[in-house]
Amino acid sequence: MIDPKLLREQPDLVRAGIQKKHLDCDVDAILQLDVERRQLISETEALRAQQKAANADMAKLPKGTPEFLEKVGEMKSISGKVKELDGRLKDLEDEWNTQLLNVPNLPDESVPEGKSEEENIEVGSWGEVPGEKKFHVPHYELEWLDEILDFKRGTKVTGAGFPFYVGDGARLARSLISFFLNEASEAGFEEMGVPFFVNAESATATGQLPDKEAQMYETREEGLYAIPTAEVPLTNFFRDEILEETRLPVYRCGHSACFRREAGSYGKDVRGLNRVHQFDKVELLKWVKPETSFTELESLREYAENLLKKLGLPFRTLLMCGGDMGFTNCKQYDLEVYAVGQKRWLEVSSCSNFSSFQSRRAKIRYRDSETGKPEFVHTLNGSGLAVPRVFVAILENGLQEDGRIRIPDVLVPYMGKEYIERK
Repeated sequence: MIDPKLLREQPDLVRAGIQKKHLDCDVDAILQLDVERRQLISETEALRAQQKAANADMAKLPKGTPEFLEKVGEMKSISGKVKELDGRLKDLEDEWNTQLLNVPNLPDESVPEGKSEEENIEVGSWGEVPGEKKFHVPHYELEWLDEILDFKRGTKVTGAGFPFYVGDGARLARSLISFFLNEASEAGFEEMGVPFFVNAESATATGQLPDKEAQMYETREEGLYAIPTAEVPLTNFFRDEILEETRLPVYRCGHSACFRREAGSYGKDVRGLNRVHQFDKVELLKWVKPETSFTELESLREYAENLLKKLGLPFRTLLMCGGDMGFTNCKQYDLEVYAVGQKRWLEVSSCSNFSSFQSRRAKIRYRDSETGKPEFVHTLNGSGLAVPRVFVAILENGLQEDGRIRIPDVLVPYMGKEYIERK
């Protein structure tokens, strides 16, 4: 949630930020709601003052006298008006809060202009893109793929987008998760196990609701949401809390299954593991002081890049333009690995700074040591990393002419072997 004070005092700045993200949001309507809300608050407070004064006058009058009875009538009239205004104010407050939740986070000045992914800016790359060989194929065309990934039975058991990982496929996925968690722990991120379901308040706090409601799976009776990423429960760990300044920065990491409907996805770009409804990911979270958040974003990006370097996977880093950036983000980098079989880049990590957007919704603050006042922390998160597309890049880039798949050196101790091969 953006700062309401910023919306009131610098509406043109807010309009420009929304325009840079190429989103629709009626700032004037929200400001008008705020004017009506504040006027109603003023009227209600004035009536309460009258009510208090009338009550004080009644206390001085003998009961049963004409003057006392007149004050009783005045009190009833004022009470009725207060009750009526309270009802109207509640409706206005609800509408105001709903409209505020639909205002996106404003992009930082360093975010480039642009409407779509074609206008993202490549800010770095590493590794050589493998030369194309005759034996290179997309992972979903590998003849013995069903020995390590079974999509047909996943569809039978659940539905499309819920594959089984089998044998060495399951072992490779588990090795990646263990590698990611161990690396995060060594980098100072405290590991956490997280709930895979959250309530609506948690999903709203991180911005999944109402923005991405269509992508989320919801339980019918309990009203719980299957998490699209561990970012949601991790961020909400400190919801409604005030941290001492000396605790900052706080670094946490967590592995989870992630669930996304991905409505409207179709075509070759979603074949195989490119886009599924359930996948594993290790998420990295930071709660930091505002003045350090952009430095923390760069270190988070560098950390994710180093994971790909250790895996020996060629990648590029993109600075996202305003139109291709998330609703909640003020600055975002995406890391993409190259999959030689498909001859395309696949996103495996997003590293984002949310400034105070999430913490304002979640009421996560720290106590400033100089002023003693609570201030909103800045939150950041990054994928460190998502399993499916890293898995894809290993399959496609590691495929040998003899049909075996070479495992990255750092994963060999986890796998206990250098190759995955046909049974």
